[in-house]
Amino acid sequence: MYEYIQGKLKEVSPTYAVVEAGDIGYFINISLNTFSNISGKNEVKLLIHQIVREDAQLFFGFADKHEREIFRMLISVSGIGANTARLMLSSLSPSELSKAIMEADINLLRSIKGIGAKSAQRVVVDLMEKVGESNDVSEIFKEESNTLREESLSALVMLGFSKASVQKVLDKILREERDITVEELVKKALKKL
Repeated sequence: MYEYIQGKLKEVSPTYAVVEAGDIGYFINISLNTFSNISGKNEVKLLIHQIVREDAQLFFGFADKHEREIFRMLISVSGIGANTARLMLSSLSPSELSKAIMEADINLLRSIKGIGAKSAQRVVVDLMEKVGESNDVSEIFKEESNTLREESLSALVMLGFSKASVQKVLDKILREERDITVEELVKKALKKL
């Protein structure tokens, strides 16, 4: 089993990267999250998860250990294959996915293409404890004012915005400003959505 591949980034797209190491070009499947981390770089180091099948040897590459850990947890769930896990990590960041699992946010998981209600429930049931152990819970719930965030989220979702995009915007605003009211937070979020 390979741990990582480090070398020149010869080609990159939102779904794969070609990394040249030791005069060999490795085709590595990546998520959108990893794509954003390595775009524009000449040299990269991708942590690898290798899958060997009768007809193929596949490499899945990750920009950091947390993403690879979440990927490995996801593929341990019955009915979730490597490509589905990669799609999940392309739709949500590793920390958003961890948070959705910890909070049993079935609707957010179902919003990912190819994930139905049963798959989302299975992911939550199978991984809730594992994700809790692998993450520092304070990191997942780092927002000091969860009530403020939840009220703003609820208001914006009721206005018709998608929950995933609203969460990203709210988290960004809350990182920048700690002392803010619900009204101010909603107004600022509306400008960015």
